[in-house]
Amino acid sequence: MSSSQSRFATDTLVVHGGALDGDTRAKKAHDAVPTPIVLSSTFAFADTAELRDHFEGKSRRDEYGRYGSATVRSAEAALAAVERAEDCALFGSGMAAITSTLLAMLKSGDHLVLTSDCYRRTRQFVSGMLARLGVTSTLVEPGDLGALEAAIVSGKTRVILTEAPSNPYLRVADLPAIAEIKKKHRGLKLLVDATFATPINMRPLAFGADLVLHSGTKYLGGHNDLLAGSVGGSEALVSAVRDVRGVLGGVLDPHPAYLLERGLKTLSLRVARQNDTALAVARLLSDDPRVERVFYPGLTSHPDFEVAQRLLDGAGGVVTFAIRGDLEGTSRFIDALRVATIAPSLGGVETLVEQPALMSYYELSSEERAKVGIPDNLVRLSVGIEDRDDILGDLRQALERVAS
Repeated sequence: MSSSQSRFATDTLVVHGGALDGDTRAKKAHDAVPTPIVLSSTFAFADTAELRDHFEGKSRRDEYGRYGSATVRSAEAALAAVERAEDCALFGSGMAAITSTLLAMLKSGDHLVLTSDCYRRTRQFVSGMLARLGVTSTLVEPGDLGALEAAIVSGKTRVILTEAPSNPYLRVADLPAIAEIKKKHRGLKLLVDATFATPINMRPLAFGADLVLHSGTKYLGGHNDLLAGSVGGSEALVSAVRDVRGVLGGVLDPHPAYLLERGLKTLSLRVARQNDTALAVARLLSDDPRVERVFYPGLTSHPDFEVAQRLLDGAGGVVTFAIRGDLEGTSRFIDALRVATIAPSLGGVETLVEQPALMSYYELSSEERAKVGIPDNLVRLSVGIEDRDDILGDLRQALERVAS
């Protein structure tokens, strides 16, 4: 991010992003206010001199769609500005972002440490594909800094990977403390998946992270209509990841890049409302005897409440809770909801609800799910931007139906 952008507040940067780079407003093609969608897979050169200038870094322009386009670059600049990052690279999905990043940073013989609450597909990639490439890994419990430090193998551990808040229990890693541990080991990098936090509630780079990752499918896009992933950080690290993207081909298409940049413009408004509603939901549920437990970092009952108070500007739009009942009783509660829609994903304008035992772990038995920390009565609610009282009323009536 340029020094000129750093003087602007986040609410301004989400609207204007990279367009505020420099002392004059950047001019866009056809004098458009939003960034136009450039639907071209290949780009022409006027002559060989222009081609030479491009490859010698004397001009910044496009060559081939797999390496990006003006639309993608605009969205990358916008997100980099919001994250206060030097650079950002966009991918076709959050998984493409995390897998490409890990492949860029790890080789055979290397070791990484990741917290056990990382996204299950991320853990599967590490334990499956990376293991086949000769990369070893250690899982540590979230919040156990001693175990994390003990897991680091001097000279071999290259990456610490964590999420904040995590899915589904919304654990908040103590990033400054982890960053201090990281400093003791040369060449060790801290990667943080901050999808649930968004740059509105937390910017991990400010707490010592080397790279911050997002599934742009969630809050950044915000409308459940695109797939995207991002990696932000120093120009050097992001450049290395971008080079891998060019080989693996996971670049974001111009149309979802346009939608992502459009979604960013309302990010601060949406997240502020979702923070407010989710806290009200968490308080309602924690006071209801039909609810066994609520997991929300904005409640004092959450194990990471103190850390969340230090690191988060808002506790987020996801509330996880356990209904008093079994698999079928929990399903009846979810089926009784009217405002909330049964669907995977989170972070959109619509309130979404899921029963993780069925949505994400259907192939496992109840006993197997319990072993991985997913009880049958667990519910994950991602609040949208509907009227807060309507969402609260929907939860009340669903709880009453289950109890009757």
